[in-house]
Amino acid sequence: FHCTWVTAEAYSSPSIILAAKQNDGNRVIFDDFREAYSWIRQNTPPDSKVLSWWDYGYQISTIANRTVIVDNNTWNNTHIATVGMAFASSERDAYGVLKMLGVDYVLVVFGGLTGYASDDINKFLWMVKIGSGEFDGNRTIADFNPRIVESDYVTSSGDFRVDKKGSNSLLNSLLYKLCYYRFAGVVTEYGKPAGYDRVRAAEIGNKDFELDYLDEAYTTEHWIVRVYKVRDEHNRS
Repeated sequence: FHCTWVTAEAYSSPSIILAAKQNDGNRVIFDDFREAYSWIRQNTPPDSKVLSWWDYGYQISTIANRTVIVDNNTWNNTHIATVGMAFASSERDAYGVLKMLGVDYVLVVFGGLTGYASDDINKFLWMVKIGSGEFDGNRTIADFNPRIVESDYVTSSGDFRVDKKGSNSLLNSLLYKLCYYRFAGVVTEYGKPAGYDRVRAAEIGNKDFELDYLDEAYTTEHWIVRVYKVRDEHNRS
C-alpha cells in the first residue's frame, strides 16, 4: 500500500477502477468499486434502498441495480442536505433519519488504508455545509431537531482533524464511525501506530467504539468501499 496516487480523480466523479504506482514504479489497480457493487447486486434484496453521498448514486443504480436516496442529479437540495445531515449526526440520531427514508444499506468510501484522497472523509465538510443550509435547529425530522453548524466539526482554530484533537461532533458522527470502524487495529505503514490514516497523515482519535444501529455487511479488499446494514428496530442493542 506504499503508493502515490497518479490518477487525477475529480472529487465528484469517482472512477470505477483506480490506478496507482508503488514506490518501485509498478502499477497497481484497485477494483474496489466494482467489487462492492457486485456484492450489493448479488447479496442484497432487489428492492433494497442504499444511502451514500450523491457522487456514487448513478453507479449504484446502474451497476449494483439498487435504488438510491440521492444521485448525481443534484437538483433536489433538500434530499442531499438530509443525507449530509445524517452523516454529520450521531449514529443514534442518524438511525431515525435512515428509518424514515426507508434505508436498508449505507455505503461509504474510505481511503485511509490505501491513501485514496477522494474519499468521504475529505468530502465531509461539504456534507456539513449542505446539511447546515436546511437543518439549523428549526426543523423537525425523525423526531429530533438537527442543528448542523460547520464550526462544530472543526477545532477552535478552524482545523479539520481526525485525531484526538478533532472535534467531538466529528469524532462521533455517523460518517466517522462507518469509515473508521475496526480501523483502530489496522497497521497501514511501518513505524506508524495502528489506526494511522494515510490520507490525513494522522492516528485516528476515536478508536474505542462499537456500532449500535448498523452492522458491517461488506468491506472491499482495500477498504475503499464499506457497506453497512441498517438494523431492524427490534434488533437494536
